[in-house]
Amino acid sequence: MSETNSSATAEGAGGAPSAAEAAAPHRYTAALAAEIEARWQDVWDADGTYEAPNPSGDLAGDPELAARPKKFIMDMFPYPSGAGLHVGHPLGYIATDVFARFQRMTGHNVLHSLGFDAFGLPAEQYAVQTGTHPRVSTEANIANMKAQLRRLGLGHDKRRSFATIEPEYYKWTQWIFLQIFNSWYDDELRKARPIADLVAQFETGERAVPDSTRAWSELSAAERADVLSGFRLAYASEAPVNWCPGLGTVLANEEVTADGRSERGNFPVFKSKLRQWNMRITAYADRLLEDLDALDWPEAIKLQQRNWIGRSEGARVDFPVGSGDAAITVFTTRQDTLFGATYMVLAPEHELVDSLVPAAWPEGTHEVWTGGHATPAEAVAKYRAIAAAKSDVERQADAKEKTGVFTGVYATNPVSGEPVPVFIADYVLMGYGTGAIMAVPAHDTRDFAFARAFELPMRCVVEPSDDRGTDASTWDDAFASYEAKIVNSSGEKVSLDGLSVVEAKARVTEWLEREGIGRGTVNFRLRDWLFSRQRYWGEPFPIVYDEDGVAHPLPESMLPLPLPEVDDYSPRTFDPDDADTRPETPLSRNEDWVNVTLDLGEGPKKYRRETNTMPNWAGSCWYELRYLDPHNDQQLVAPDIERYWMGPRAGQPTGGADLYVGGAEHAVLHLLYARFWSKVLFDLGHISSAEPFHKLFNQGMIQAYVYRDSRGFPVPATEVEERDGQYFFEGEPVKRELGKMGKSLKNAVTPDEICEEYGADTLRLYEMAMGPLDVSRPWDTRAVVGQYRLLQRLWRLIVDEATGEATVVDAEPGEDALRALHKAIDGVRQDLEGMRFNTAIAKITELNNHLTKTGGAVPRSVAERLVLLVAPLAPHIAEELWRRLGHTDSVVHQDFPVADPAYVVDEAVTCVVQIKGKVKARLEVSPAISDEELEKVALADERVVAALDGAGIRKVIVRAPKLVNIVPA
Repeated sequence: MSETNSSATAEGAGGAPSAAEAAAPHRYTAALAAEIEARWQDVWDADGTYEAPNPSGDLAGDPELAARPKKFIMDMFPYPSGAGLHVGHPLGYIATDVFARFQRMTGHNVLHSLGFDAFGLPAEQYAVQTGTHPRVSTEANIANMKAQLRRLGLGHDKRRSFATIEPEYYKWTQWIFLQIFNSWYDDELRKARPIADLVAQFETGERAVPDSTRAWSELSAAERADVLSGFRLAYASEAPVNWCPGLGTVLANEEVTADGRSERGNFPVFKSKLRQWNMRITAYADRLLEDLDALDWPEAIKLQQRNWIGRSEGARVDFPVGSGDAAITVFTTRQDTLFGATYMVLAPEHELVDSLVPAAWPEGTHEVWTGGHATPAEAVAKYRAIAAAKSDVERQADAKEKTGVFTGVYATNPVSGEPVPVFIADYVLMGYGTGAIMAVPAHDTRDFAFARAFELPMRCVVEPSDDRGTDASTWDDAFASYEAKIVNSSGEKVSLDGLSVVEAKARVTEWLEREGIGRGTVNFRLRDWLFSRQRYWGEPFPIVYDEDGVAHPLPESMLPLPLPEVDDYSPRTFDPDDADTRPETPLSRNEDWVNVTLDLGEGPKKYRRETNTMPNWAGSCWYELRYLDPHNDQQLVAPDIERYWMGPRAGQPTGGADLYVGGAEHAVLHLLYARFWSKVLFDLGHISSAEPFHKLFNQGMIQAYVYRDSRGFPVPATEVEERDGQYFFEGEPVKRELGKMGKSLKNAVTPDEICEEYGADTLRLYEMAMGPLDVSRPWDTRAVVGQYRLLQRLWRLIVDEATGEATVVDAEPGEDALRALHKAIDGVRQDLEGMRFNTAIAKITELNNHLTKTGGAVPRSVAERLVLLVAPLAPHIAEELWRRLGHTDSVVHQDFPVADPAYVVDEAVTCVVQIKGKVKARLEVSPAISDEELEKVALADERVVAALDGAGIRKVIVRAPKLVNIVPA
């Protein structure tokens, strides 16, 4: 807004020097701050101040350093945007920097670095628009971001920084993919094992070949590959995907809007089946759940992961179809209600639909079931097209009107023997269970609505607890309960009547298993991770295909497989409404790269490379390991280095980074994927940590005011004027609302602007002082000046503004100063340890104000400890003041002050003495006084004696050291 910096100029922030500044050439101004900050940043870089030694390097020759506890502190991987940083971005980076500095000063060997998650769609789309190679624009963005972050004085070990687009980095991303591809999950041992172990079991006959009567030796190479694909942790299969012809690519769920269109371009998105790479993360579902208990994460994040994984216990049940061996398998958590299943529903994409649909409608088919179509095939095809145009969110919404169509076939209820019609409907998804449900309309709200719409029967099998009766046809809605008893559930094969839900579940599951038509099982909402993208700017898969289409992994000696040059970065686009098209990837157009002759151990042969690329998640699944050993080109990470920084230890049984800070928006996908990769690498013996991040902290968001004109369009926030509580832009009224900060909302404030106006230390202090770190808060540029003035007062307390020399004295501090100092030390130390940076700054401000008001020169011992308190939060001014106090070594590695308990405890506290609830005296007593001693002192006080006036005492209530309550007789 127009008055944003009016209060700052009075303090000499920016603008021409004032007369006061001319008279005080060493005053702390924005210009002096900029000079100090740039100079110390150069010194830190030249001296390697923030370089963390590894155990196999410097630590081995330095016993004192080796004895220090370690602390591995991480920020969530930033993406280098072309727009650069606004002041909301560095919040977490400044916080981890403050915490890392404090840990160094409390005797820790601290590893803190920052890399860049640089593959992804934004750079590719910029390349499509401009023809600029994504690497060129990405590297320019990284350089700009590095400069912005450096200006903030972040203490990163720059030797360990990297970008995911560097071949030296993605060589190991490709290598990890091959480890996953060459592994399978042993359910008995509950761990990943090399695929060679599985092959050996097939070869010896220890394990039978699934779904085959032939021995392993009798299978062709292609048949063996198909068998192994069913076990591999990375596998290719026909998978349902979000296909966007208008963009020519498959989209992640997060890139599809709630109305089933692409987030970019607003094109229609269809459900389609394409051959894609997948990660079998579902094999780890139980372990991903169990190990959450060992992590120091916010409970809200743990809950989101538990819900995403979605563990549920139930049964798989086979419903026979027709006279052959065909059966529809459903997963249900309410197998106790099997007698109430009066119809079935398949997801429109279910693989059995095509084989089940007959040529004509069965005689007597209800008209409402056919949708008005002449044949089942026509009805199914039309309905599938409609369902494919809807997003999963739309399909799961509780719409008032349920849609679907009869397939023309009946299944058989296995417990009752009754025929049940089979429908397809969009409210059933392939992403949960088996993509098929047994519908029990009397006891499920969605099934109830569907049954009413299609005039299907309902059977009550769980006795209602209200007075509605058991005739479900008269109900207004379904009745669901786990506390009722089972009714109407007896047949020739099994009877459940009179049992509780739990008892009925156990009995019917036992019967299903005995009959071989079902089994008790655990199901998960979690689906295997779709790992393919039809894009250019991503890691190439280290996979080639032979003439039979069999996938072969490249040997490690051929890694990295570099991303080749292409003439056109955009995927081929199609008619946006043509769902039957198939993607054409940019890599597929480079025929010289795609078609290759390689010797993979059987002599030179022709192969075709995989032309999909990995998703942008791939590089961020393991980057914590690269910080540990960033220049190792022989192995992923040296074992001793990994154990030192991330291995299990007391209180951290699964290992991992000591602190991971980032936004809560990554609660599920990134964190779940990274945990999965860590567990595979752990199982295979490559790392000692089963979890990547032991402690997780989610910082809040810095918000900003958005100003909108009468059309609802944002206007530049800096040009808005405030008059009498109203807001105007170019004379016209505008509305103010709180929202995100960003270029599109015209309310972004860059850190460069604040650094120019006040200095980086002021920006650091302001962002940390705005409120608790985990709470969102609004940005207010006008309030920044408060922290700027704090630094000016701190500077004046120690430095003569006329000469630039320190004004401290070598004298012993008085009692009052010592008490203020040590209380501040005690409080700031606790606050920094607990990441309560706003309250730490408040305590430093209080101490600084106390010393300023006292007047006179500050004792050196007090000044030095005040500077050390400030050092983690405002490192540049602290470094400068430390030097001006006569020290030649850096403040970064000084010991953080320790409070003397004798000065932390108040010398005396006030005790209130009450008689009949009224205050009669106030006593100054020791805070350590006992109840007995305090009672004696209170009863002997002359004011208390006078108030009692000879009356006896019935009771004395003592709460030392602050209260005595006397009840007269």
